[in-house]
This record gives sequence, structure tokens and C-alpha cells, in this order.
Amino acid sequence: MKLKKKRIVEILEQLEQIENEAKSLENKYQKRLKKVHPSNQKSALNLIHYLALRNQDIRELQSTLGQLGISRLGRAESHVLASITAVKNLLIKILQKEISDEKKPPVSFKKGRKILKSNTSALLGKKLKGSKVRIMVTLPSDAADDNKFIKKLVSSGMNSARINCAHDSIEIWKEMIEKINKAKSQTGRNVKVCMDLGGPKLRTGVMRPGPKVLHLQPERDLLGKVTSPSGVWLAPIGTEMEDDNDLIVPVSADWLKRLKKNSIVTFKDSRNKNCKLKIDKRRKPGWMARCYDSAYVTTGTVFTIKDDNNSEVLSIEVDEMLPLEEKIILKVGDKLILHKNPAPGDPAEFDDEGNLVIPAHISCTLPKLFNDVKVGEPIILDDGKIEGKIKAVDPEKIEIEITYAKEEGAKLKADKGINLPESKLSISGLTEKDKEDLKFVAQYADVVNVSFVNNTQDVFILLDELKKLNAEHLGIILKIETQSGFKNLPAILLAAMRHHPIGVMIARGDLAIECGWKELAQTQEEILWLCEAAHIPIVWATQVLETMAKKGRPSRAEITDAASAEQAECVMLNKGPHIFEVIKILDEILSSMQDYHEKKAPMLPPLKMLKPDIPKEEEKDNP
Repeated sequence: MKLKKKRIVEILEQLEQIENEAKSLENKYQKRLKKVHPSNQKSALNLIHYLALRNQDIRELQSTLGQLGISRLGRAESHVLASITAVKNLLIKILQKEISDEKKPPVSFKKGRKILKSNTSALLGKKLKGSKVRIMVTLPSDAADDNKFIKKLVSSGMNSARINCAHDSIEIWKEMIEKINKAKSQTGRNVKVCMDLGGPKLRTGVMRPGPKVLHLQPERDLLGKVTSPSGVWLAPIGTEMEDDNDLIVPVSADWLKRLKKNSIVTFKDSRNKNCKLKIDKRRKPGWMARCYDSAYVTTGTVFTIKDDNNSEVLSIEVDEMLPLEEKIILKVGDKLILHKNPAPGDPAEFDDEGNLVIPAHISCTLPKLFNDVKVGEPIILDDGKIEGKIKAVDPEKIEIEITYAKEEGAKLKADKGINLPESKLSISGLTEKDKEDLKFVAQYADVVNVSFVNNTQDVFILLDELKKLNAEHLGIILKIETQSGFKNLPAILLAAMRHHPIGVMIARGDLAIECGWKELAQTQEEILWLCEAAHIPIVWATQVLETMAKKGRPSRAEITDAASAEQAECVMLNKGPHIFEVIKILDEILSSMQDYHEKKAPMLPPLKMLKPDIPKEEEKDNP
């Protein structure tokens, strides 16, 4: 493309304006920059320069530079001034002018990549051979009791073990960490221990409990024939559900040891009906069984193992069953009362004519919100399954009109997330429980993951707590999961850069709800851009290959999503019975994608679809 001299001069002037803006922002944030950790000084400057670059629309400039075959500044994140200087020098050469001696930019092309790699290693440990992206795995509760489980995770490719402080106890956390340390010594791998602080969880309160019974109900076709048996998990007493859809029956661990694949278990259900289960497969720490007929299992139901000759081997009584949880069915137009009083929730009550007598109601776990929300603001429940609008507010309750739910009605249960994306909530990122848990984390973990970071004040509170505990060595991962956290991200990063090492977790589940599903793609892109500019490693989280972890086979969309995770420095996986297979396939996906992308920049290996040699008969034109 041939450009007039005047246009090239205009481009140079525009680039100089960006440089001047960068220097102006340096002066503006001078006090904050002085407080940045020595290891982060150049990175903080580069972040400021990136903000200067992105404070204006440069798409027309990019288009012109692209037509000249010059860098479009689309990959300038980690070395902003170096990229601008390189483009300026090329344009000056085109004008056949001498390049003036300028001060070297604080971060060169090579240095930008080097700093990010160094920061990633400091926070998340060294990478495995052949892979640039680390893998973080959430440990299930039973990892504390299984001597081989964590070692197998490490051998499979886990770089970081995540322990969620919202679950279990100090005793269980200690057991997990002991097994992690043992696996490290056995494998020679330096696995990082990352512990999540629960944060100010805004969730629905308890529901009134129902009967203690489990209804096993297989799926049938229109003729009543069983098309899919009901699956039930026979597990040791005290085992927690891993999924809301789990059907779990608590039984003695010693009795479970007598089971094997295809064992038959007989019982009389609550109706005195003869029923049986067929043991299907191992699901630690118990067994999965199948039931081909309708059955009701209650506390005290007697399970009997039969041998191959149909003789009784061993009988046991079912332990205390969990009560069925009452639920609220909500449809568009329904009314829901969210109240401060922690009384159990109830579904709506109607009279014989179908008139509403008492609306559905449920409490919430953070009473502070009643002072913060306003009429007309949206409210989102259970990860977006239910949406509503606030119609009335008083100090004790909020009246909500449901604006979105499934046509047949959506089920609202206890302990489901509440999001208020447009409300200004006066909730700190650290709760009193978090501060107590942080004492343990500071002593036993390598990294603390901090939930619901909304502003710089949340960062300063955390840094103060770490200072009190003499835990300034601890790595920090900031979880960005709200609109406030996203909008305040540049300031949050500058505040956090007073510490080293640090990282950012993109909590895509909550972000999608807070920012809207339509905005999620661009939201996570902007977080990736800003963190790369600050040379801060990213953890890509929420539902990565989750279907495969739970059911053993991924969806096509999950494979594409996992491939996109190659832009991050670490990918977080949640627990599931197929977690080892998930780690293996994720590692394969990430390793293969390295040939095609470096962060967001496309790389160009030879196309696999092209044959190196074309047979002679194919060279001839077809008749």
C-alpha cells in the first residue's frame, strides 16, 4: 500500500500522543507506583502505558498499519512502549529520516515475556515438560482419607492442589496437605497448595426439611418399560454429595467392602415391597447401584447382600438419611419474599380456588444487603436459572417479581447463589471466618485465593492481615467475579502489585451472571489483556471439562472452551469421579494448542490437512 507522506506524519503524531499520555499517567499515578513491590516495578509501569494505549480508539490506526505490513499494536500488552517505538522507527525509515536516540522502554519484547514466565513460576510452580499451562485441581473431601488419590493426581499432571475453606474442617485440610507433601516427596514434583477463602457468600438460606426418604424412580417409555434404571450411590456414613443430583444412601463402610460388581442387594421398601439393587461400578468411597423398579428407601431400611446362589451373605440397616429438601417452584410473574429473619423458607400457599394466600419466602445469608438494594434493581438466583426485579424493600424483607424462569417453573432450593449485578453492596472481601482461616492458610499453604475482590480496599485489608501474620511470603490469587471487581480491575492490580507474587482468577461463572452472558466473552478478554500488560498470571476457572469430570465424556463445546484456556497460565478443574481422565485430556489439548497460539497471538505451523507429496496422477487435470 502506498501512503502519502502526510498520512505517515499523522500516524507518527498519533503514536507520540499515546507516548505523551503514557508519561502523563505515570505522573498521575506516581505515588502508587512508588509503593509497588520491587519485582513488579517495570510491570506496573507497563500496565500504566497499556491504559494510555487503550484509553482511545486506535482501530483506524491499526487498519492502516496492517495494510503497510507493520505491527498493528494488537499484541503490545506485555511491552507497550517497545511496540510503539518499533512501529515509529519503521515509519521514520519509510520517510527516509534518521532515527533519533530515544530512552530505552522499560520493558522490551523479550523482557515482557520473561517477566510473565518468572511471575508464573513464582506463584504456581515450574511447568511440566511439554506444557506451558499449569493445571490446578480442586480436592474432594475424601482426598483426606485416600493415600493414593493425591499422588495419582500429581502423577497425572496436577501442578496446584486447591482446597476450599468453605468446606470441611482444619483437621481435614491438614490431612490433605500431609498427603500432598507425601506425594511431592514420592514424585519429586513441587506441587503448590492453594487455599480458597470463602468470602462473603450471598446465598439463599435454609428450607423447611421434608421427609427422610429417597425415591428411586427409573425412566420408562410410553408402554411402561424401563429405558434407564435409577442410579444410587451407596456410600460410607458421612460422605458428602458431590452433585445436587446425587442420590446417596449412607451405609456401613465394612458392609460396603463385601460388595463387588454385579452383586445383588435386596430390601423391602417403605411400602413393604420387595425390591433389589444391582451393583454397577466403583465410585469411591462407595459403589454405584442400579434400581430397575420404583422404590422408597428410608432410615432403617434393611439391605441384604445375596451370593450367586441367592443366599443371604450380610445384612445392614441404612443409616440416618438426609431429609428431602423442600423447594420453591417459581414461574414468570410469581412473587418471592427474601427476608432477613433466618426462619426456614416455604413454597407459596394457595386456597382451594387457586388464590395466593402466602407468597413463597426464603432467607439470605447476608442481612447487610437489605440496606443496599433499591427498587427496580435486578436480582439473579441460582446461577441465572431464575431472574427477578426488586419491587419493594424494607429493613426486614425484599419483595421480588420473577421475570425469568423455565416455562414449567424453576426450582429454588437452599444454599443457592444470589447476585445483585447493579446494586452497590457494602460488603468487604474478607469475612471474620476468612480472617480465622487465613491464620491456617498462612502456616500451611503456598497461595491464598481471595474471593469477591471488588475494590482496592479489599486488597489493602488482605495485605494488612498478611502483614499481621508475618505471611508476606504467601502468594495471592485475586478472584474477579463481580461487576465491581471487573470495573475496578486496573486499580485493584496496582494495589495488589505491592505484593509478590500475585495472580488473577477469572471466575467465569459468577462473572457471566454479574456482567451478563452476552458480555462474558469481551469481559474475560479485557481481563486477559490487562493482566498480560501487568505480567500477572491468569487462572482460567469455572466448569472446564465439567461434564467429562462428572460423566466421563466431554461435550464438543467443552473441548473448544478448554482449547481457549491456553491463553491463560493456569486452568482450574473441579472435582469429579473422572478427574484423572480430565487432567490427561486437558494436558493433551493445551500442549497441542501451543503450536497454534502464544497467548492470544496466532502461530502458524504447517497445516496438517496438506500432504507433503502430491501423487503424479493427481497433478494431471481431470478430463
